[in-house]
Amino acid sequence: MTVAAFDTLDYDYTASVAETAMRLMGEQRVPPTPNNFHVWFKYCLGSSPELKRTIDILIGNRRKFDAATNHDLFATYAGSQIVAEEAVLNNASDHLHSVMTSARQFLTTAIAQMRAISDVTERTEAGFDPRSLVESVMSELAKAAARAAKLEVGFDEKTRELDAIRDSLNKSEERAKTDILTGLPNRRALDEFFRKAQIAAMENGEPLSILLIDIDHFKQFNDNFGHAVGDQVLRLVAKALRDRVRDIDLPARYGGEELIAVLPGANLAICTAVAERIRRSMAECQITRRSTGEILPGITVSIGVGQFQFGEAMADLIDRCDRALYLAKKSGRNRVVSENELNQEMAG
Repeated sequence: MTVAAFDTLDYDYTASVAETAMRLMGEQRVPPTPNNFHVWFKYCLGSSPELKRTIDILIGNRRKFDAATNHDLFATYAGSQIVAEEAVLNNASDHLHSVMTSARQFLTTAIAQMRAISDVTERTEAGFDPRSLVESVMSELAKAAARAAKLEVGFDEKTRELDAIRDSLNKSEERAKTDILTGLPNRRALDEFFRKAQIAAMENGEPLSILLIDIDHFKQFNDNFGHAVGDQVLRLVAKALRDRVRDIDLPARYGGEELIAVLPGANLAICTAVAERIRRSMAECQITRRSTGEILPGITVSIGVGQFQFGEAMADLIDRCDRALYLAKKSGRNRVVSENELNQEMAG
């Protein structure tokens, strides 16, 4: 439900929901900004079951609603949905209007034909020649059938147009969640997937882990061989990542030369093993420059691995993975480092 849609609610009910939202925001110490209010109003309204489950779990785990958490809630359950809903309405409204116009024309034609047949009936009662009247009735019925057939064709065309619009919107939504260079899901898709995986992990008591990949010396590929080669390297690592995670996992491009994967149901040990397989596959890989056949320097990656702690924001988990990744770089690159090793390093 968009902000504009709130205006259609009953005033007293809306005021009651708003009052409840403000009270809960105060209890959870959520700053009363427009975005935060929109999230909590939607929560109290119950229009988004996923949002309600997420906030209920966060409250149950005594999770603090800090700036990052509030931003994630709005971005996932309110901001993007407002844009999407408005896009769907704007794109489909003209065609729906056209369909309604066709329906109105059909009713107008039907009424006109019924009046014409009624006139013929009155003429019959007035004693007109039956043969002439039958011919008139048949003529009017033929006109009605022809117009109805034409309108039916029009309805079929409009239905196909609406189906095409729906398909186009679905494809646009898919493109909006896909990184063009690697073909992997992008940050938007990552945020949505993690939020759902986070809820499932907390509800079912299952582990959830993330691995963060950085290509070693990536800048040298761009500087020495050009960005086309750099892009080829990035696509190669993306393929290695995609091929070595499960269908239920989400591999994505995190930014620049960093890739990421979310592994629902995988603990730290399992995720570390997956990361090691990815690291080894890249270390054993050889890349050839397409234009010259030149064999390029070997590609290695450094990977940081972390496991989700119930109630934490995705940013906190990624921060641990990033620090583990930095330790892998610091330790000589071409390594997988988990948050356990990071903790040992900090303790030492």
